[in-house]
Amino acid sequence: MDKLKKCLLLCTFFLEFASGFYLPGSFPHKYYVGDQLSVKVNSLTSIDTELPYGYYSLPFCKPLEGVKDSAENLGELLMGDRIENSPYRFKMHVNESELFLCQTNALSVDESKVLKERIDEMYQVNLNLDNLPAIRYMNKDGFFLRWTGYPVGIKVKDVYYVFNHLKFTVLVHKYEKTNTMPGVIGAGDGVELITTDDKSVIDTPAYMVVGFEVVPCSFQHNIDLLKNLKRYDKYTAPIKCEPATVAGVIQEGKPLVYSYEVNFVESDIKWPSRWDAYLKMEGAKVHWFSILNSMMVITFLAGIVLIIFLRTIRRDLARYEELDKEAQAQINEELSGWKLVVGDVFRVPENAELLSMMVADGCRILGMAVVTILFAALGFMSPASRGTLITGMLLFYMFLGIIAGYVAVWLMKTLNAGNTNGWLSISWRVSCFGPGIAFLILTVLNFLLWGSHSTGAIPFTTYIVLLLLWFCISMPLTLIGGFIGTKAPHLEYPCRSNQIPREIPSNRFPTWVLVIGAGTLPFGTLFIELFFIMSSIWLGRVYYVFGFLLVVLILLVVVCAEVSLVLTYMHLCMEDWRWWWKSFFASGSVAIYIFFYSVNYLVFDLKSLSGPVSAVLYLGYSLLMALAVMLATVIDFPVVSLISSAQNMSTEKSPLEQTSPAVASSCRKKKSESATFLEDVKDHIDEFIHASMDEHTSCFKKTINKMFGMSKIVAERNAEAKEVESSLPLQTVVSE
Repeated sequence: MDKLKKCLLLCTFFLEFASGFYLPGSFPHKYYVGDQLSVKVNSLTSIDTELPYGYYSLPFCKPLEGVKDSAENLGELLMGDRIENSPYRFKMHVNESELFLCQTNALSVDESKVLKERIDEMYQVNLNLDNLPAIRYMNKDGFFLRWTGYPVGIKVKDVYYVFNHLKFTVLVHKYEKTNTMPGVIGAGDGVELITTDDKSVIDTPAYMVVGFEVVPCSFQHNIDLLKNLKRYDKYTAPIKCEPATVAGVIQEGKPLVYSYEVNFVESDIKWPSRWDAYLKMEGAKVHWFSILNSMMVITFLAGIVLIIFLRTIRRDLARYEELDKEAQAQINEELSGWKLVVGDVFRVPENAELLSMMVADGCRILGMAVVTILFAALGFMSPASRGTLITGMLLFYMFLGIIAGYVAVWLMKTLNAGNTNGWLSISWRVSCFGPGIAFLILTVLNFLLWGSHSTGAIPFTTYIVLLLLWFCISMPLTLIGGFIGTKAPHLEYPCRSNQIPREIPSNRFPTWVLVIGAGTLPFGTLFIELFFIMSSIWLGRVYYVFGFLLVVLILLVVVCAEVSLVLTYMHLCMEDWRWWWKSFFASGSVAIYIFFYSVNYLVFDLKSLSGPVSAVLYLGYSLLMALAVMLATVIDFPVVSLISSAQNMSTEKSPLEQTSPAVASSCRKKKSESATFLEDVKDHIDEFIHASMDEHTSCFKKTINKMFGMSKIVAERNAEAKEVESSLPLQTVVSE
């Protein structure tokens, strides 16, 4: 009993600490009145060029202690974020106005030119306070708009003005301690232990930052009033901050003057809800419409699959059983379609190693997407933790290399009938295939960013880190997965392939037309969600509806599986046994439509995108995304596993069929020949619902037996005919 009490007490103690954790976001940081708050700056961004630049690349005020970089994770570096300190200083809950910041040197020709170019390209200044980005509200044409950051300046009648006075509003919420136990409170910059034993600490009010707003203004300062002013001194003349009025003209040979004011406002917004203003996304009905649209596509394809398996194949098998032996022998001469390719359907495809590598890397990408979206939906990768989404995707991709190696070697082992020779070579190629393509594209794009002096360029040290992750983590795990794949049992096909490939009859139209057209169905499942993702990436909007994205991903997997199944059946019906690559691209062809949609988005939605470098960057990243989606939609091979799992069914009866004859009767025949199609389907569904699991298993095995058994009869008869022809004596006639 005492042990139980101790366990309960220990659990209560840990739960006390657990109450301080919030999702999403970092830990709260409380400030006492008068504590200093530091504002940080991020890279300048623009939706016109998509090229980020450093904040201090423009003539802004620099901190007295010098510019210092903040600690950045791998994801932030890859996204082009460069977080640095700034000269803006606040004191908690102390309102200050008309604070002089600095006066720059006289603008040179180059500085003035660059500043005007950044204004023309609509660059935004991004500030952060307590890990919250500065947000700007404006009312335009009756709509209440919300923007992150503020513009560098504005152009009015060919005259350039700079926003040199900032009006900050900091929303704070009073800290409320609900217990007397010590708690751990932290922020993005550190962690502190706060105890409540000191009564003076309890009585001192503390606040947490729950909002950060900015209003930019353009004001013309009087140079004569700045002679005796130091940084953070009060400007002697009143400053009227009116966003609709501009006065700070940019002129060559003249300095710029910067000032700011800050106002603290107590808010009812609690700390866990402070990101709601940033994560709020309109159009929830549109997301539901996307899911409903996907469900309709799935229902349509499921109906086709139902027709194929419950009507076409089962009807053919039922008719074949009703015939006597003579009629069966006669109908064997008239068989066509999928029944004739049993000796070629499992023939090793062309470029089998390349197929194995693409399937393996696709499984890795799909696994990475599922795990990343799941963690993001649970709140572990929120925008409050910048760069965690990209970092998580990269690490998941590296560690899932073990799955890629396993799938590649296992598939090659299956194609080679259990032969594991060359597994090390295929594992090595898989470890270089996907990462190699990504590195090639990123390197080309990175040279463009380096040439533009953009902070979006990956630093050399980050390149070294990525290479170390590739060769020290991803590659060894891929080799380990390949070794495990050699030990795994491979699938054995239910029939052997003929020595001579069967001739494929000519078709009225190329079968690749069906493959390319099949991509429209998966694209119809995701194109609405794709629009929101593209807007988030290229228009600076926040995307945080990962729950919807997870549902769409699941629906996409189902649609791709159904599309591959239907296309494989159609090719076999046309006696085309070369189904491997076509089944692969049946769902993978959605990448073509995604890339074309990206081009359409560039032309019609990103009209303001300027410069060839920006266009090449956009198309390069879109190509990389399309290739990843193409590989990730490789989910047709479970169909192969399903068929191959019926190994040896054509020659052996299952123990279930031998011991339970009643179960075998579950594969029913059509009750009435005069029944309509809907009545027949209803009859099938009723029996399907009321049948037991043993009956389903037996029926499935029996159906597979009949499919391959009927096809093997034709194959054997054709083989016998060829043997008879080859045994005839060769007669030679010599003419005199």
